[in-house]
Amino acid sequence: MTLRTRFAPSPTGQVHIGNLRAAIFNWLFTRHAGGEFLLRIEDTDRERSTPEAVQAVLNAMQWLGLTTDGEALYQSTRREAHLAAAETLLQSGHAYKLDKGGTGKGEAVLFKMPGTDMAFRDLIKGDLHKAAADLPDFVIVRSDGNPVFHLANVVDDIHMGITHVIRGDDHVENTYRHVALYQALGAPVPRFAHLPMIVNAQGKPYSKRDGAAYVGDFRDKGYEPDALFNYLALLGWNPGDDREVMPREELVAAFSLDRVQSKAAQFDFRKFEWMNAEYLKRLPPDSYRARFRRELEESKLLPADISENYLDSVSSLLRERIKSWPETTLQAGYFFTEHYSFDPDAVRKRLKKEGAPELLAALREAFSALPNFDAASTETALRALAETRGVNASELIHPLRVIVTGQPGGPSLFHLLEVIGRERVLARMARPIPA
Repeated sequence: MTLRTRFAPSPTGQVHIGNLRAAIFNWLFTRHAGGEFLLRIEDTDRERSTPEAVQAVLNAMQWLGLTTDGEALYQSTRREAHLAAAETLLQSGHAYKLDKGGTGKGEAVLFKMPGTDMAFRDLIKGDLHKAAADLPDFVIVRSDGNPVFHLANVVDDIHMGITHVIRGDDHVENTYRHVALYQALGAPVPRFAHLPMIVNAQGKPYSKRDGAAYVGDFRDKGYEPDALFNYLALLGWNPGDDREVMPREELVAAFSLDRVQSKAAQFDFRKFEWMNAEYLKRLPPDSYRARFRRELEESKLLPADISENYLDSVSSLLRERIKSWPETTLQAGYFFTEHYSFDPDAVRKRLKKEGAPELLAALREAFSALPNFDAASTETALRALAETRGVNASELIHPLRVIVTGQPGGPSLFHLLEVIGRERVLARMARPIPA
């Protein structure tokens, strides 16, 4: 039998990373086993399952490279099959009708639970049990004639030949009901695996308040899809060694459900940004430069007459520091304009410090006299001046960086001086200290 998994989102808005993490685990498990990964759009909520919401799911999957095998199945097209299954359960005595609540609005169809304790083996959580007293009968068709999630979910999984159901652990309680439905319908029961929840630093469900929480947020903020894929794959799973940045083929080769943890997995945004930076560093040079240019063009920072050599020098200098594409304009601004902003704390701490203006004036004079204005020459001149004045080199380095860039930190100071060039550096060093 072919191993088959599915991703079955309800398209009711934006796509949360928790849902896509489930899709990623399904995809990795299936690709590792050489099976089929299917998509089912559970669009039976006609008010919330708008075309835009459906497209958001499809866009998120495409952006993350979650390829499927075959066309997507839309659950709304399967209503007659769901109702036919309910009728089969009524005929076999596994279901009954009830005017639930005595409203007189029609009879709902309820599934009759077996009345015995139930158990199933979860591929992540192990053996799970529940007492019969805690397993009441439940509605499978509402009094308005619409099938509910439990019935549609099981009937469609049977139709699609799903062998493994990998989903969030908020579905554990549903699984007892679903196992009973499979058995009542005379269908093979798939293997179940329930994934740990994604939480924040306080152990609460990860949400928009904690940072980017929807796949669209990460895409719109300029993060790399492979970085998000890699990071989500490691939320609740590890390859058994210290690897963290793993290309997709490595993830597929290493993935197994027996290394998925059962406890909640914390989303650490700083760790994710580190991983995104690692993926940016690994981009081919041409791809990196093209995206770097695009970010500057979109922010209106790039002069029309900029030389390619200068642009290449700036992008190379910043490549090790940029963690996400939106940071480009923040970190590169002072390379392209003389109207850069100053960090107020850096001005107060570095430029308004007693003696700083005098040291900068002396350093400017030393720079003016240099035969060559490159990284090695400027560093030698600065350290020689520091020794002559009897001060630590940092007393010159910090105010120089702030007056030239407006920022307290950045790439190698002496290399950025070389890139900006003598004329512009000297002009900046002569400007009045910001108020």
